[in-house]
Amino acid sequence: MKSQNVSRTVLAAGAGAVLAATALLYAPEILGRGTPPPPGPAERAVIAARAGAQAALPDLAALIADREKWLWAHPDDGASWAELGAAYTERGTRLGDVRDYGRAEEALGRSLTERPAARGNTAAQLGLGALAGARGDWRTAREWGERVRKAEPGRWPMYPVLIDAYNGLGEYGAARKAMERLEELHAGAVVRARAAQTYRDRGWREDADAAALDAVALAEADAEKAAALGRLGDLAWERGEPEEALERHGAALRLVRDHGPSLAGRARALAALGRTEEAVREWRAALARLPLPEYVLEAGELHESLGRDAEARALYERLRTGTWARAAVPLGLLGADHGDPAAAVVRLRAEWARGHRSVGVADALGWALFRSGRAEEALEYAKRATDEGLRSALFSYHRGEIERALDLRGPARRHLAEALRIHPSFSPLHAPRAAAALAAVGEPPDELPEGVGREGAARTERTAAGPGTRA
Repeated sequence: MKSQNVSRTVLAAGAGAVLAATALLYAPEILGRGTPPPPGPAERAVIAARAGAQAALPDLAALIADREKWLWAHPDDGASWAELGAAYTERGTRLGDVRDYGRAEEALGRSLTERPAARGNTAAQLGLGALAGARGDWRTAREWGERVRKAEPGRWPMYPVLIDAYNGLGEYGAARKAMERLEELHAGAVVRARAAQTYRDRGWREDADAAALDAVALAEADAEKAAALGRLGDLAWERGEPEEALERHGAALRLVRDHGPSLAGRARALAALGRTEEAVREWRAALARLPLPEYVLEAGELHESLGRDAEARALYERLRTGTWARAAVPLGLLGADHGDPAAAVVRLRAEWARGHRSVGVADALGWALFRSGRAEEALEYAKRATDEGLRSALFSYHRGEIERALDLRGPARRHLAEALRIHPSFSPLHAPRAAAALAAVGEPPDELPEGVGREGAARTERTAAGPGTRA
């Protein structure tokens, strides 16, 4: 049985990556008999996990089937329950299927029953941390991650779980320290991909792109390389380069033809380039492959921008009524822009009260408050979203509109212009509104306020423009 040739390897899902630290061993009967046979699908998934790489989905499915078969005959194997639970989490994240999360919770709980945490079962604890992160329960993810760190501070797969948790809680300093520790403990594509995300969150765009290019170069398996290329495509999109985004996502899809994030990336790039019919088809393919709530919202807004109101309403209803993980922000934005802003405020305040204070939640809560007529309160959250470092055209647009409502014409002009400078086509629905709002604000007055010199005004404008790339 192939499962007898595979060590009790622990997998942990973190931001779409399979993370593992134990080695692949061969059964004693194979040792001393020359070159071992080529690895089968389950072994390939374990090898990918050992390197901290994404396994191909068929290989991940084979590993799950292998573990399920093994556990049918060996139900007291706590280590195998842990790896099965982590593999369920990974599959659920990569397919957008929350049903796997329930299976993961059951398997990881069974692992702790067979081998309690007091006996050193950090594998199941790490798996529970990854599962909590996949569900967007960042406090629980942090709790499990910090528990594992206390027990085994040198165990590198725990750090991506902590990084995600700290980011979700808005604890960006802690996230950066965890990233530094990860870089000390481990090297390779997975770490460079993580570094790219960290640099992007700080607004260091050139560093983010360089790290993502490193991840592509270091990746070995097609699934891992496709994930790194998809990240490069996202970075190109966010800095307003849809042609380059299209090229990079296309390269990912040539390696993994149904790579969900790159199908979505192609869809938004095509829309920005005016190839709307192709974009509609690509969104359809993306949602069939990876129906994430933010993708459903984006696809609905593209349809609305094209005047296809019936299709847009159907997608919005799909988002409202679906069973989702990590959907607070897209559901909040849906309510603010296409439903009941007051209800969106209630939803997002509850998320904030849970400690989920990422820039995404801050932006969505500020926008929902503004849309419900509470612009002064909204501005504090909008400032929090834009001041952390991430350069987001949508965040700048939201802040500019809030400032315009408060008759803060100078700041409004700066942030609306910044949104369009970051990405002139950041949204098929909202980018035209940003341009119209900027035109309504008008040009700055020729005469400066009393006491403000030309040099001081220029310095103010440069400061308001925000950082470009890391010096």
